[in-house]
Amino acid sequence: MSNTVKHKPKKLGTSLTLRLNMRMFAILLSAFFSINMLLILLAIGSTVYTTEERAQQVLESFKESNVFSDNAEQTELTISGFTLQPIDIIPDDGFHLPHGIQKHLPINDTEALRGIAAFDTAKYEIRFKEWVQQITYYIYVNIEDSTYKIHYQIGNDLYRLLILSIIILVAELLLLLKGLIKGSLSIRKVLRPISEMAETAMSLNAQVTSMNNTDYGSIQNLAGAISTIDASHLDQRISIDESQHELKELAQAINLMLNRISASYQSQVRFVSDASHELRTPISVIQGYVNLLDRWGKNDEKTLQESIDAIKSETENMKRLVEHLLFLARGDNESMQLHLVPFDICDLVEEIIREAQMIDISHRFEVQLARPVTIVADRQLIKQSIRILLDNSIKYTPANETITLKVNKDHQQVKVTVQDHGIGISPEDLPHIFDRFYRSDESRARKTGGSGLGLSIAKWIVERHGGHFEVLSRLDIGTRTSIILPT
Repeated sequence: MSNTVKHKPKKLGTSLTLRLNMRMFAILLSAFFSINMLLILLAIGSTVYTTEERAQQVLESFKESNVFSDNAEQTELTISGFTLQPIDIIPDDGFHLPHGIQKHLPINDTEALRGIAAFDTAKYEIRFKEWVQQITYYIYVNIEDSTYKIHYQIGNDLYRLLILSIIILVAELLLLLKGLIKGSLSIRKVLRPISEMAETAMSLNAQVTSMNNTDYGSIQNLAGAISTIDASHLDQRISIDESQHELKELAQAINLMLNRISASYQSQVRFVSDASHELRTPISVIQGYVNLLDRWGKNDEKTLQESIDAIKSETENMKRLVEHLLFLARGDNESMQLHLVPFDICDLVEEIIREAQMIDISHRFEVQLARPVTIVADRQLIKQSIRILLDNSIKYTPANETITLKVNKDHQQVKVTVQDHGIGISPEDLPHIFDRFYRSDESRARKTGGSGLGLSIAKWIVERHGGHFEVLSRLDIGTRTSIILPT
């Protein structure tokens, strides 16, 4: 008794969803951070530019009024929040802007010195709000050979800008969290077909493993077990959600693959079942004659000879059946190589007719050949396929009737036709004559020794050469079978 380890299909873990979610979160956070930094820089630049515009207006007003010349005691002037005061020496606590930036500002003075002043938090214990509000923007400018300092408490504008930025940041974080939750659900929905594919594959793998660890007592039981697995598990398919456009083609490809696997399994089941049935019959006959020999054949020469002849006949049938099975098995495994050579197919047909006339004197054979007809093919396999058609005509054509072989060439095709005046094939059976082990009349097939594999072998040979069959048949009139091959 074997121990079978069952593998439970694993569903798609949350780790993949979490990783995708965190990656999306990091991308969005990086994008938001970059955009926010850009907006903050633009807002600060716009605030400074607006401040300089207003400062330029204050300077223009000052030039017109000339306040300090009229009143020597006045040390500073305040206009619209801007404070203007004369100085004797310019301190070195400011900075000069690059010329490329300077020329675009309202105060276009290349000698202007700018700076930002704020309270020293080490000396003054004030709150952050007050510290921001006390930030001052100042400019040192030259007016009529005099130096002035104009400064503006820009902290109030920066504080309002800071509050607005915090509000925007909180709103963005809320939207980001909402998107993270919705994104998690969306990712799970998108990945659901992949999870189903994994579950289906694991389920099929577990069933195949279970099948391999089971002890089967006969070919019939094995075939039944394969059939059960195929019917109960290979019919599983991936559900295709119309909204999953990205994975729809992948799911369809998986379903098509499962369809092909299912069809292949069903074909193998039928093949094994039919082969076991075909082998069982001659084995039963041989076993019956062996028992007959054991009982009465030791002293009865007639019974002995009858048993030996029957055993030899059934052994030949089994040998032929096994050879056919091996041929088809090699063909299915793509292990049979074609030995392509150029030859005249008319010579091949004449050779086949000569061999047939030597072993069959009960039928008349006619040949109609349109020489020369050269093809490039495997000579032995083409001969085998034509022989199969001719053998079928001989089996099912009454004695003293005529069997005709024709070879015609039409454009880029060669047609080899075998025509008889036999029993014919019914319309119901005609679509199935190339199926393996298919025989329309079991009793007649047993009498003629057919295995039901000949036409399947002929079909495989012809199709491997890029050809096909044309069959026309009428009951009690005859059958015309043509092999169409490329030149």
